Amino acid sequence: MRLSHLFHKMRGAEKTMENASLADPDIVKLKYDSRRVAPDSGGVIFACVSGENSDGHDYARNALSSGAAALLCERRLPFDVPQIISPNVRAIMGEAAAILYGNPSDKMTMIGLTGTNGKTTCAYIIRSIVRAGGAKAGMLGTIVYDDGRSEISADRTTPEGPDIQEMLAAMVANGARYCVMETSSHGLDQGRLAGCLFDRAGFSNLTPEHLEYHSDMESYFDAKRLLFTKYAGKGCIGAVNADDEYGLRLLEEFPDNTRAYSLTDDIRSSHSCYSAVVALHDLNGMSLEVSCPDGTLFTVTSPLIGDYNASNILECIAIADSLGMDRDVIQRGVSECRNVPGRLERYNLSNGITVFVDYAHSPDGMKQTLDTLARFNRRRLKVLWGAGGDRSPLKRPVVGKIMAQYANHVIITTDNPRSENPANIARNVEQGVISHKGAPRVDTILDRREAIYFCLDSSKSGDIVLIAGKGPERFIEFKDHRVPFSDSGTVLEWALDRSVELAER
Repeated sequence: MRLSHLFHKMRGAEKTMENASLADPDIVKLKYDSRRVAPDSGGVIFACVSGENSDGHDYARNALSSGAAALLCERRLPFDVPQIISPNVRAIMGEAAAILYGNPSDKMTMIGLTGTNGKTTCAYIIRSIVRAGGAKAGMLGTIVYDDGRSEISADRTTPEGPDIQEMLAAMVANGARYCVMETSSHGLDQGRLAGCLFDRAGFSNLTPEHLEYHSDMESYFDAKRLLFTKYAGKGCIGAVNADDEYGLRLLEEFPDNTRAYSLTDDIRSSHSCYSAVVALHDLNGMSLEVSCPDGTLFTVTSPLIGDYNASNILECIAIADSLGMDRDVIQRGVSECRNVPGRLERYNLSNGITVFVDYAHSPDGMKQTLDTLARFNRRRLKVLWGAGGDRSPLKRPVVGKIMAQYANHVIITTDNPRSENPANIARNVEQGVISHKGAPRVDTILDRREAIYFCLDSSKSGDIVLIAGKGPERFIEFKDHRVPFSDSGTVLEWALDRSVELAER
């Protein structure tokens, strides 16, 4: 595509063209990392992204020397090449990439999910429902990127705009009819979703998180709200949690294109609503009796546990139902979605111990997770957790106190210390644990592998063990390096070392 043609197709942002008289190169790719520009990579426009730690404008010379034919930048640079100038390159480069890749999001049913908690679980459930109906779905989220043919580990929930468009194009090429995407507040706020319009939107909840970025809850909500405004396509229908105060605000603001879902008797909403009663619930799953807005009833079973997962399932049912999917397909898809990696991922061990690996790292997430597990065995509940460094230090003693309220044994360990001293972080957490009246036994073991081994070695039949904080993560991040590590992998390693078998999961 000629650069001039690309320029005129980009309608989503303010822009000008500089040095247009020099050339009109044929552009086939957009790159924002100068290391990815190769001499044989064809017509490339290099996007100069201004980030927190580096400025892409400083790497424009490298990109041009490697073969880039044009620049997308925020100010005119002293190079004799065509330059598209826009005030916010990050917010416009996704749209440019979408045009270059043939607007792949227009060729699939796009399902966007947002909220503080629940995005990942909902993404897995919806993908399972789509597959149960015989269709192919791609997925972009916190744990993996699935292009409809293969999966790779994700490095962030919502990638940069050009990466999203490249993966969407791969989904289309692989025959995917649906794309399920987690949309983070950072991704929404920074414009990484430019070039995407969603056919369905899901909102789960909003609890304090990422406030070091958003500064307050209202700004955080405004970012999430963008999924229902800026990125909502024509005819987009939202599934919104009526049990959440911010969900109620969305329902009130968008009454004509949202559907409510709720687990409570008092829905507090005039919207037609999907509701459910948890009919059966144990450590191995639950059964929900679902009521739909059209008055029909049906039952779904799921191997997932927890009231918050019942709410997640309802969100997925509302989205799938709005797409006209058969109820038997929905039932099968929900029941076939087994463990979601790092989301109350269950390991039933032959020695009678039940281990859960979970991503819970915020006060709200930890409380919900422990509240779920405590209903099955409050007296024999052990928790292993460590707070991340350089993130929300005030939450550390808060989570410590929550663990003390539920567990009879707390093991404090290392998460991702980043630039902080792991021992100092652990002391912050311990302050919260010991502040609780009748505090449980507490041990601090900074080496996470050693801590997991100690936790499991000291457990006995009937115990429930929660290993929390990192979930599906595959590394421990220090200041200037990261070390490969997996909570789930360490549990399996321990089981092998101790000749303990895995029972049916």
